[in-house]
Amino acid sequence: MAPIKSYTDIEQSCKLAEILPLESADMYWRSLKLNGHISWTSHIKRLEPPIYDLEHYIPCWSLAALLRLIPNFNMLKRTIECKIETPRHSIDKACDLVDAAFEMVCWLKENNKL
Repeated sequence: MAPIKSYTDIEQSCKLAEILPLESADMYWRSLKLNGHISWTSHIKRLEPPIYDLEHYIPCWSLAALLRLIPNFNMLKRTIECKIETPRHSIDKACDLVDAAFEMVCWLKENNKL
């Protein structure tokens, strides 16, 4: 079984940074320059006040931050399945809770529900 995630990965974070207000993020990925190449550290660092320098920092959303964005959410967690639903949409599949919340936030934004 894959480890349980507690925040969005780089790809999810970049997608959310395009569609959400950056101040809704509660964490940030930080870039690290090694031998002239930029890589993103797997270490998450909370920044106060938030920094919106997307060249060096990518906003990251914890599970709690994602859930705060979802109106009227209910969550049921099973062994390897999760379900997140609102009155009009649900995601029910084998997934990580962060992945399910990410998909729900993207769906809500794409359908002008957020």
